[in-house]
Amino acid sequence: MNQDRDEKLSVIDGNQRLQSIKLYLSDEYPLRGLTTYPELEGFYFSELDPRISRHILNRTLRCVAVLKDTHPQIKFDVFERLNTGAVQVNPHELRHGIFHGDLIETLDELSKEPVWKDVSGIKNDKRMKGAELILRFIALREDLKQYKRPLSGFLNNFCEKNQNPGKQKLLSWKTSFLQTIKNVNILLGDFAFRIFDEKRKINKNISAALYDAQMIGISNIPGKLPKISQGSLKRKLMALYQEEEFRQSITSGTSTSRSVRYRISRFKDFLNSLES
Repeated sequence: MNQDRDEKLSVIDGNQRLQSIKLYLSDEYPLRGLTTYPELEGFYFSELDPRISRHILNRTLRCVAVLKDTHPQIKFDVFERLNTGAVQVNPHELRHGIFHGDLIETLDELSKEPVWKDVSGIKNDKRMKGAELILRFIALREDLKQYKRPLSGFLNNFCEKNQNPGKQKLLSWKTSFLQTIKNVNILLGDFAFRIFDEKRKINKNISAALYDAQMIGISNIPGKLPKISQGSLKRKLMALYQEEEFRQSITSGTSTSRSVRYRISRFKDFLNSLES
């Protein structure tokens, strides 16, 4: 469990197990598949012998609680090592519990925006992949000069520093993201965040590294978007993706400081070339 600043405890790992106990105590399901005490197979909680039900209710649930004053990165490392469930919690799901506040809630809100769902293709964000991508955009746009690997640590530090950043800052980030994703949709359309293969077919999966370059590059366009046909744009993008250094920056060692800064800078130059 994680102790928040207000000293409330949040479950980081074990939520499904706790929910299962709660649901059983509420008679939501009977016992099934027992290897120990098979004679209780099919019993709801209310049907158990009172001695057994009292024994269950009196059991102690032991847990690990990481206190509020613990350094955020240590918290993150501890929970990663405790993360042993059948479905492992990913980094942003951990972040969601450890750094929950106004920033995390804003990311959740933005991940539900229709334009984001259309452009990203992430319709059902149960594992918070979209929210993490939105966080990447905000964090890199705000603190690119301070970026250093690992990316996960950079995002953790940003969340810890900006857990509750204030309404004005949140509104600015939200406005910037929404305007940028709309401009990405207008300019790149189906080409957004996807790498072309050798046969010029568009990969259906998002390249997070290309996402960084395109989102931050387009967010810095000062005026109107450049006007270009989709055919011409595809040819120019294909030429960019074939540049050895740019391709390396979005496919290999993508989280190094050099790769992150290079691909963002190079895509900004690419956008400037479209305007000339």
